[in-house]
Amino acid sequence: MKVFMIGGTGLLGCEAARIFIERGHSVKTLALPPLPEGAPIPKEMEIIFQDVNKATDDELKELMKGCDTFVFAAGVDERAEFPYPVYDYYYKYNIAPLERLLPIAKELGYKNATILNSYFTYLAKLRPDMKLYEKHPYIRSRVDQENFALSFADDNFAVASLQLPYIFGTQPGRRPVWVILIEQLKRMDSLPFTLYPKGGTAMLTVRQVGECIVGAAEKTKGGRAWPISCYNMKWEDFLQIVYKARGMGPRKIVGVPPWMMAMGMVGPDKDYKSRGVESGINVYGLPAIMDICLYMDTDYCYKDLGVTEDDIEGAIYDSIKVSVDVVEKGVELLGMKGE
Repeated sequence: MKVFMIGGTGLLGCEAARIFIERGHSVKTLALPPLPEGAPIPKEMEIIFQDVNKATDDELKELMKGCDTFVFAAGVDERAEFPYPVYDYYYKYNIAPLERLLPIAKELGYKNATILNSYFTYLAKLRPDMKLYEKHPYIRSRVDQENFALSFADDNFAVASLQLPYIFGTQPGRRPVWVILIEQLKRMDSLPFTLYPKGGTAMLTVRQVGECIVGAAEKTKGGRAWPISCYNMKWEDFLQIVYKARGMGPRKIVGVPPWMMAMGMVGPDKDYKSRGVESGINVYGLPAIMDICLYMDTDYCYKDLGVTEDDIEGAIYDSIKVSVDVVEKGVELLGMKGE
């Protein structure tokens, strides 16, 4: 395959590029400078520094010529902060590029496309009774992104939407998204316990995401939404690893019901409003989500996409250690970009 990727120097795209190249494929990527210092970016990957949102259609067509596989490993998640209406920003970074790139890919005769999506899409479609699409702008944007992407699938053009859960692992020079978790937990350090929801989450490592991307590009037929999970873990067990990485474990974790967590959302809600920020996940609807054990079948990854086992505890530990350095030592690293 000759891969054209958006975001190939990012945390996930870079790992996918490495695996594509190891399997004999070529990779060309559009990316935004600067590159994270020390990141193991494959030297064989062709990097073009260009903002996809600013390139013209003619420029994109010229850049995409000669390739047959498209990967969208860019965009932003719910932890990126934007002013009201936040949906417009998710649309700008997660959907609008696809409205231009997917038609061009089909016009140029591409065989497939792989889009990085979210497991919140999986939950929204599994549990319509929770009205997640209506309540949460970020979840609405991911559902819209997936539906739009899959609408392009046909017998000659395969489309894979990867419904990704929480991801652990680091890229040298890149700021982990878990910094916000450390900031939240530090507010409870003076207590003899930590208050946290009772649910749990699906998860996997950065390397496993790379394998999912490559596996989906190689194996998807027609249109397919892939639920992605390699490990399912309760929040309590996850936090014990977090506190170990912080040098504070073991720690007593007290599970709280959604109504109690919702009472604690008054402060964050006021903070967002004071700064003119709208949360992608409505803070008063978040407790209901966090109370769920949002697990997914691991067979899709291991049996269907060919993903291999990894050290999830080690990946969590590494992610938290770097996040602690950012919070407590002021280490400056590249943050999330909508590339």
